Amino acid sequence: MNRKENNLRETAVTADARRAAAVETALARLDLPAKVALLAGADMWSLPADEEIGLGRLVMSDGPAGVRGEQWTPDDPSVALPSPTALAATWDLDLVRRAGRLLAQEARRKGAHVVLAPTVNLHRSPLGGRHFECYSEDPLLTGEIGAALVSGVQDGGVGTTPKHFVANDSETDRYTVDVRVDERTLRELYLAPFEAIVKKAHPWGLMAAYNAVNGPTMSEHTELNTTVLREEWGFDGILVSDWTGARDTVRAALGGLDIAMPGPATVYGEHLVRAVHEGLVPETVVDDMARRVLRLAARVGLLAGAPAAVPAADLPAPIDGEALVRELAARSFVLLRNEGGVLPLDPAPASLALLGAAAAEPRIGGGGSAQVFPTALVTPLDGLRTALGDRTRLVHAVGADPRTFLPPAAFPCRAELRGAEDSLGATALADGGVRWLGALPGGVPFEDLGEVRLTGTLTAGAAGRHQLAVRGVGRFRLEADGQVLFDGLLHAEGEDPAAAFLNPPERRVELDLAEGRQVAVTLTYTMPEAGDFAGFGLVSFTLGHAEPAPSAEELIEQAVAAARDAEVAVVVVGTTEEVESEGVDRAGLRLPGRQDELVARVAAANPRTVVVVNAGAPVLMPWREDVAAVLLGWFPGQQAGEALADVLLGTVEPAGRLPTTWPAEEADSPVREVTPTDGRLDYSEGLFTGYRAWQRRAGAAPAYWFGVGQGYTAWSYESLEARLLDGTADALAEVTVRLRNTGERPGREVVQVYLATDGSDRSRPDRQLAGFAVVEAAPGAVATARITVPRRAVESWDTAARAWRVNPGVHTVEAGRSAGDRPLAIALVVPQD
Repeated sequence: MNRKENNLRETAVTADARRAAAVETALARLDLPAKVALLAGADMWSLPADEEIGLGRLVMSDGPAGVRGEQWTPDDPSVALPSPTALAATWDLDLVRRAGRLLAQEARRKGAHVVLAPTVNLHRSPLGGRHFECYSEDPLLTGEIGAALVSGVQDGGVGTTPKHFVANDSETDRYTVDVRVDERTLRELYLAPFEAIVKKAHPWGLMAAYNAVNGPTMSEHTELNTTVLREEWGFDGILVSDWTGARDTVRAALGGLDIAMPGPATVYGEHLVRAVHEGLVPETVVDDMARRVLRLAARVGLLAGAPAAVPAADLPAPIDGEALVRELAARSFVLLRNEGGVLPLDPAPASLALLGAAAAEPRIGGGGSAQVFPTALVTPLDGLRTALGDRTRLVHAVGADPRTFLPPAAFPCRAELRGAEDSLGATALADGGVRWLGALPGGVPFEDLGEVRLTGTLTAGAAGRHQLAVRGVGRFRLEADGQVLFDGLLHAEGEDPAAAFLNPPERRVELDLAEGRQVAVTLTYTMPEAGDFAGFGLVSFTLGHAEPAPSAEELIEQAVAAARDAEVAVVVVGTTEEVESEGVDRAGLRLPGRQDELVARVAAANPRTVVVVNAGAPVLMPWREDVAAVLLGWFPGQQAGEALADVLLGTVEPAGRLPTTWPAEEADSPVREVTPTDGRLDYSEGLFTGYRAWQRRAGAAPAYWFGVGQGYTAWSYESLEARLLDGTADALAEVTVRLRNTGERPGREVVQVYLATDGSDRSRPDRQLAGFAVVEAAPGAVATARITVPRRAVESWDTAARAWRVNPGVHTVEAGRSAGDRPLAIALVVPQD
């Protein structure tokens, strides 16, 4: 270690000591009610300030793919990053760390001190509805990507809360489900990413899941929250509930939960003070909880006398958010098929048919807490028009619209907030969507709000039957052209209290209008008297509208005709908000609507058909062998169109690799059960999920293995070396892979190393990912990847001994491009500990 590194280390140690002293000084000045006040939300997003001890107000914000801040409104937009599955598909830790720094920059701009991210649950089943917000089916890849993001955010002086600790791997009955999982599986799969992140990146917080694990809910799980997380792993940050996830005062306090969110009504507050007075919770427990909250405040610079963990002078240089989002998206795209080298489109074609509803209205992110209003949006249609310019005649056709809900009315609206008798204020809206979370426009007190009256003027762009829709939960009255078209209640389905916000029902009505006719439209929403989110500043409903349109068959015929007349056809297909969203699992893996039919008919009309898949998780592609190219574009963030143009035209190579195995048929998926039975969801498959399960299946192969992805060049894997590392606690071996770019273009490759067993212990997977590295090389040049294999790759959890044990003997180190393509192998003899 050189002198500069020594000085930096000494400075960090001194700062840690000053923060610890400031925390203890502040804690000593607090009585019991004041300490308890630190442990619950003052409102939807913040913890209260305490001027007596120099404690500032601490703000948290949703943030897996963008940082909302305290307001969720188009008036306060956020840079929208690609979905977490896209970040994982880059397999690029430096790039993901830069994404974390961008999130920190956004958090500081929004006045937030903690980002509620990343989501590091596993892709146990492709039917999990929130997989777009998670990273991978593999715990090692998830842990490495998660640690990189956490490090990047905390480089920027902003805290993180990796979530949802633990086993929230599906959405059905997530508030009440009891996940039953054996201890070995829990340790080796579901806890593993959290352990890696805690030990490598030292997050300042963690979020407890709603669900129970083997009995106790995670907000009350003493064994996992205290024994494993804090005592075994050394976690020193806060544990915050998922919103409304804290349910019992005593069990939560004794179970290791520090913060109950949101507020002000929580199970802590006066209830916790009373529990201490009655001897149910020792005050020393409250002291530890308050100490951790104060430590977090000190780290983010909100406690007097405590230096922030990252001084202002040490913050990263400003980041061009739009440029980084564009780079992230392009690097995440996975090229799954490229027959005849149809991609890149270089030179640009003379004519191109761009087809699909998502080409003009892409999904840039998944639904729920990961969703933000973007600061800008470049659609595929916009991006390709700009990039191609006059070189190419570009025609767009919808082809097939998969949406089952009407889009928000496109005309401007005015939302009036009303009390029992009088108007409380009003705000202008760009369209028919109302979504307020945490606070109301103009600072209107939530308790004063009686109804919201939305008004606007619809100008008919075409003659015929227009559709209007009300989407939301509660009582609505819709009036248009002097008629009452709907007056009644809309009820949420299921028991998830967030359903009214995440996936509400819709009621449609029709209105015949002449072209150019203008009609006044009024939608009145009456606030419910109470509910699970009452008092949190939550209002969410939509006035939808659709112009008269051709029939579904006519739309497909128009697309086929455009494809037949074009040199190249690019079809953008994808999932919808109803298919991939927080709060609901997927009913199936097929693309919604008639999109499969659209692709098949376009491919029959044009042999140079390129399909771009706009989805955050696996979908079935029955046409995948019938088209020239398949490009997986994930939910690519707000620069979607620019990134797509970069990749299609060859400015950027699609360097992504699948972070999850994609099945050819839904029935082939090793794990499909995401619906609890009698309140329990049994992880009976144990360790055998994803590629670990596929490699044991006879007679069925996936459509695309974990790790798969092509580029615009070719690679030859030439040599593999492996040597054991002595005297290191966590590292087992160093692997060196030599490979050559044998193509004609510069390229990037993700070198993957797997460790295979000798097959004698059938309780262990045949092989598992043990490390990876991204390399680059010019045409004809050699690249060398050096990868450290962790000791955990040869360890199993011994349930009887409650400890990790090494599996000695001969292991095979394999190197290649995916779990299904490992051209190099070498034996590695692991000694007994």
